[in-house]
Amino acid sequence: MPDYQVKIIDAFTTRRYAGNPCGVITRADGLTEAQMQSIARELNASETAFVFPSQRASFRVRFFTPAKEIPLAGHPTIATMHALVEEGRIDLSGGPRRVIQELNIGILPVDIALDADRNVRVVMTQAKPEFGRRLDRNVFAQALGIKPSDIVDNVPVQVVSTGTPQAMVPVRSIEVLKRLRPDVQHLSDLEQVGHYFSVHVFALEAFEAGHRAHARHFAASAGVSEDPVTGSATGGMAAYLWKYGLVRDRSYTVEQGHIMGRPGVVEVEVDPDGDGEEPAAVRIAGTAVTVLKGTITV
Repeated sequence: MPDYQVKIIDAFTTRRYAGNPCGVITRADGLTEAQMQSIARELNASETAFVFPSQRASFRVRFFTPAKEIPLAGHPTIATMHALVEEGRIDLSGGPRRVIQELNIGILPVDIALDADRNVRVVMTQAKPEFGRRLDRNVFAQALGIKPSDIVDNVPVQVVSTGTPQAMVPVRSIEVLKRLRPDVQHLSDLEQVGHYFSVHVFALEAFEAGHRAHARHFAASAGVSEDPVTGSATGGMAAYLWKYGLVRDRSYTVEQGHIMGRPGVVEVEVDPDGDGEEPAAVRIAGTAVTVLKGTITV
């Protein structure tokens, strides 16, 4: 029975036991899909990343929740690149580096550098934003345990994808976010019927000065009752905020996890299209810290 080196890395933070914990196996050669799913279920983080060699890119990376594989993930990308720098497989001694990830959705670049405090800062370019079907706000209010009037009424509840399709639900305040009482089974049913991965609920308020928004994230059908800090959904949210004119800043920071006791911060960069009305590209960035190193037997 082979052993694999495994790490637990907290992403979107520089402080241990904050942000979003991620399992990372940086040398996953030989693992089957069933074994990866079993490891992800055993570690029981919201996501676990598995790194393989690639003939098309710097690395091949696959992401699993405790219940299923997903095509693109934000905090595991931050955690994975942090781990690879830590192991010396990405060398920053000569300055910033660009590496290429091969994901299930294709090839995407990641830019890595040391910040002023010598933390590894990872910038993830996500897939081109896609805006999907609009959803019934009354149904989502019921599933989230709030009133329809708590949801912002002049913009849609809508599926947005920057690699992973997610339902975007804008609410009026942090107080609404605190009052959420999600019906996990109802959310899971909606995700499966609607063919999207998760539900991202956000308000244009923040606990910390200088931040632009705060969010909570639920991925019931993936076995994640609540995700502390979600990079992929932050990208989708940034695209949504730009498209509907709610935030037209090219760069800013957002928060997540404070209500769960795992505060994290995600940096956002948006490139608009030629006329400035649509988001052409979205990047998210953050740092991470390793909290555990060990082995797992398969």
